[in-house]
Amino acid sequence: MCGRFALTHSAEDLARWFGAGEIPLAPGLALPLRYNIAPSQPLLAVRVEHGSPRFALLRWGLVPSWAKDPAMGQHMINARGETVAVKPAFKNAYRHHRCLIPASGFYEWAHEGKGRQPYYFSGNRGTPLAMAGLWEHWLGPDGSEMETCAIVTTQANKTLKPIHDRMPVLIPRERFAAWLDHSPGAWTHAAELLVPSPEDALVKIKVSTYVNHPAHEGPACLAPAK
Repeated sequence: MCGRFALTHSAEDLARWFGAGEIPLAPGLALPLRYNIAPSQPLLAVRVEHGSPRFALLRWGLVPSWAKDPAMGQHMINARGETVAVKPAFKNAYRHHRCLIPASGFYEWAHEGKGRQPYYFSGNRGTPLAMAGLWEHWLGPDGSEMETCAIVTTQANKTLKPIHDRMPVLIPRERFAAWLDHSPGAWTHAAELLVPSPEDALVKIKVSTYVNHPAHEGPACLAPAK
C-alpha cells in the first residue's frame, strides 16, 4: 500500500514537470513543503479540465459518488491495480476520473526488531514522482460537496519487495497524457501502465522513526536513521 508520502519540490518545479499551469492557492500563500502527507489530508493532484492538465486540491481517501456516508473514504486511500476496473468503489473513477498525484517520495515500513522501521523512496534523478490516482466528486444530501482521491498500487519491484509487497503505480513523464486521457474507451489502454516501476527508478533511504507519527512534519521526517 501507500499510506504516507512527501512533496518538497517547489511550485515552479512542479509546474514545469507536469505542465499543468498554476497551483490553486489562496492569494499570498506559497505551496508549503510537506514531509508527511497522510490519509484524510488535502493533497495536490493533476487532472484534465477543459481538455488540458490542471492542478487541483483533493482530499486523500476516495468517496464514491454513490456513497451515503463520506466516512467511507477512510478505507479507500489505495486502489489495487489488479481489480480497479471492476471494484464498485473505483471502477467509475478508473474509467472517467484518472489523475496524477505528485510526490517527491513515499514511505514504506518494515518490521525490524520490536518496531516499524520507515524507509523513504524517491526518484533516482531527483525529479518529482507521478503516482497514478483516481478522483471522485461527492455531493451530500445537504448540498455539501467533496472531491477525493485514491492512489493506485501494484506489486512491488525488487527495490521495494524486501520492505513491502506493494508500491504505488508510478507513471513515466512520457505517459502522463495516456493516463489522464478520459476519452471514450481510453481506460482500456490505461491497464498497460499498472505495472511496477523499473528496478533502478527509485532510491531507498532508511529514515528516522520520527515520521511514524502522522502528526509530525518537517525535515526531521527525512533524517537518516541512527
